[in-house]
Amino acid sequence: LAVALLLALVPVALLRLSSSGLPFAGTRATLSYGAGASRSRLSLAATKDKVKEDKKQEQDEKAQPRGAESVKIATREADYAQWYLDVIAAADLISDAPVRGCKVLRPNGFAIWENIQRFMDPKLRKMGVQNAYFPLLIPVSFLAKEAAHVEGFAKECAVVTHHRLKSVPAEMGPDGKMKPASVDVDPDSKLAEPFVVRPTSETIVWHMYGQWIKSYTDLPLKMNQWVNVMRWEMRTRPFLRSSEFLWQEGHTAHATKEDADQQARDALKLYIELAQDQLALPLFPGRKSDRERFAGADETYTIEALAQSGMAIQAGTSHFLGQNFAKAFDVTFETQEQTKEFVWATSWGVSTRLIGAIIMAHSDDTGIILPPVVAATQVVILPMFSKDPAIQANVLKAAEDLRDTLENNGFRVDIDYRVDVRPGAKFFTYERKGVPLRLELGPRDLEEGIAMGKRRTGGDKVKIQLSNAAQEVRAQLDGVLKDLRARSDALRERLTTRIHSREEFDARLKEREIGMMKVPWGGNDEDEEKLQEDTGITLRCYPLQQDPLPEGEVCPLTGKPSRIWALFAKAY
Repeated sequence: LAVALLLALVPVALLRLSSSGLPFAGTRATLSYGAGASRSRLSLAATKDKVKEDKKQEQDEKAQPRGAESVKIATREADYAQWYLDVIAAADLISDAPVRGCKVLRPNGFAIWENIQRFMDPKLRKMGVQNAYFPLLIPVSFLAKEAAHVEGFAKECAVVTHHRLKSVPAEMGPDGKMKPASVDVDPDSKLAEPFVVRPTSETIVWHMYGQWIKSYTDLPLKMNQWVNVMRWEMRTRPFLRSSEFLWQEGHTAHATKEDADQQARDALKLYIELAQDQLALPLFPGRKSDRERFAGADETYTIEALAQSGMAIQAGTSHFLGQNFAKAFDVTFETQEQTKEFVWATSWGVSTRLIGAIIMAHSDDTGIILPPVVAATQVVILPMFSKDPAIQANVLKAAEDLRDTLENNGFRVDIDYRVDVRPGAKFFTYERKGVPLRLELGPRDLEEGIAMGKRRTGGDKVKIQLSNAAQEVRAQLDGVLKDLRARSDALRERLTTRIHSREEFDARLKEREIGMMKVPWGGNDEDEEKLQEDTGITLRCYPLQQDPLPEGEVCPLTGKPSRIWALFAKAY
């Protein structure tokens, strides 16, 4: 909204100021469910000739729905890139915006981000982090204070140079045709200092921290904001890379190096809990190389996810910033010994890129598959149609009672009241929307005191006892998450290769799904850069869990003595 308002009221000169490129980028945790669902009602006065009772339910499984739901999804095997776009379209997650590189997040898409926020906010509070908001516009001079930082973001910045428009009246053109009235930039409104539209907030945060931090009693200072950022990308892909995206960014200040580094590691642990335990992504936590670390950071920790295509996705990052920003903005504190010291800093974040990682890791040729914790609707109830109005009324009443029971236990539930759509078409719709659990409720089910459940991850239908619905639904949703974890484990195992020679490395590059290549690395920044130039492969991270290197191991890619295990892959 802030960017939309800005673009509506303020002329923006988009100047090309390195494609540093990527956005900011444990134990099993129990699912956290939120409540809320539609309360729509439908009249029972459906005529018999309008709807025919479904007598061949199994044949209806392949029935094609109408309208937007008829989007044909390409197969992953035939065209993975088009499959990804089709899955997004079929699930109604986004629409194109009239601004290059930007998308409109539709309710189904935005709900995923909202549920990520609902999961993370209580965790952040337990870490002592408070939510705040910092301005969208940042003076250009602020970026210049930290040289490495400005070098990393300069070419991606959108720059505001003027502060108002002016009306241009209609006039006759030289060709004799009337030009309609319009608006243009008022040249007299040029700003004394231009502003960049927030690409990240370290500079303005540390400007403010310099005003707030005076003593050791003010530390640690931990803040987070949920905002939009803009990075003027040349090539975009929905969720994975766009000019504007949503994220959370945490910024903390500490009295000691040890405390700051621990904070950066704690943030990474939270991201692992979210991405690996709750979103069931095939994950590789690690540490970035010097060449790949965040501009202005001393250390960058990362979570790298693996897509079914065998490519990597940087899903979140946490940065130990050292004292770089404190020195750039002169942020000091008085110690207990009454000496002046620069503070130590961290910043960390995840973005809507996580949604792209979920789609690429879990979805199938039918459509999107969502982990229950982030699904907009976790359970959809489908009351089956009956010709008898009294029986139909009983079925609908039972469906609403079931919904109320589930919502009261914290589940997000919807009922499909439509009587003019056959069951198979409904099944097809909710599979494409990724609803984790479908509950079918018909007259005979009601007589038996059950609903028939079907997981989006597959398997046979199961009986859900209405008298114990909340507990059994929770077990089924936990089962969906377990299914996704098992699939991710299998994907990670299948697409991780230990490289012993350059020939083996080159052979792997010819595979359709390259995956992660684990290399006993001995190269430096120049070796890493040349490898990327020659192959398009990047060093994704040094895994946090390092196996011992065999004695005398030589790096198969450089011929130099190996010093650390590294993961290489092609990345989005």
